[in-house]
Amino acid sequence: MSARFSLDQLQALVLVIETGSFSAAAEQLGLSQPAVSLQVKELERRLGARLVERVGRRLGPTAAGVSLLDHARGILEAADQAVAAVQTHAEGVLGTVRLGSGATACIHLLPALLRQIRERHPQLQVVVTTGNTDEFVRRVERNEQDLALVTLPVASRALVVTPLLRDAFVAIGPPAARRLPRTVAPQDFATRPLVLFEPGAHTRQLAEAWLLAGGLKARPEMELGSVEAIKEMVAAGLGYSLIPQMALRPQDRQRLQVASLAPPLVRELGLIVRADKPLTRAMQAVVHGLSACHALPGRTRKPG
Repeated sequence: MSARFSLDQLQALVLVIETGSFSAAAEQLGLSQPAVSLQVKELERRLGARLVERVGRRLGPTAAGVSLLDHARGILEAADQAVAAVQTHAEGVLGTVRLGSGATACIHLLPALLRQIRERHPQLQVVVTTGNTDEFVRRVERNEQDLALVTLPVASRALVVTPLLRDAFVAIGPPAARRLPRTVAPQDFATRPLVLFEPGAHTRQLAEAWLLAGGLKARPEMELGSVEAIKEMVAAGLGYSLIPQMALRPQDRQRLQVASLAPPLVRELGLIVRADKPLTRAMQAVVHGLSACHALPGRTRKPG
């Protein structure tokens, strides 16, 4: 007699093993932790084997879990392809797309684009997760995300990289502090306290490289993970920073000093997807919608 289990149970198992916890898997699935735990326990009951165990502070697969994992991923991929095949005969675009994005783009770029996508395809669901570029490269490679909007360059033979737009950095300073020059060079920060992104972020690496090219080693007084937190600290008079121009709202220019950089510092954003992943109609709709980002105010199309 064959064991009966659901795709939801297989998806729960895969995510628990990939993330190392029930809570992280639940967050990705939009469920409660007990619900995910129950799905895995029910799968174990139906198969008659323990599938996950605690290894240190993380959950990992048992020997039986390892044996099932590749089959589970294959079944889930086949199910996605089956749904995509049926949807070619359906009216409109259906389905769910898992999109990763940096926090700055999620706050300042995606809302307008996702609203346009929703208006065109009301039955399409886009599930957005925030993180950093290196994290999303790994997650797209492992098929945990369908697409990710990341800071380039990205070097991975497993991925297709599509540049979308260029976003210049600007210098910002407190409104009542010593005035910034009209164009700011690295040495202009030599005697000013710096508030930068936290280490490991691509934007931090770009800022450090720009400063170092001008002969200044970055020694920030604050290291923060949010561009919104950085702006608040600068507005409070606690330092100066380099941030993507994308992050500036019209009201920010009223409460912050803003100046361009010389030489310019520009980051490039692009979409990544697994090279061997079939593009469903849902994914194609999201890719097409995000490709319109250059048409938004203040955005620059990637040349070529």
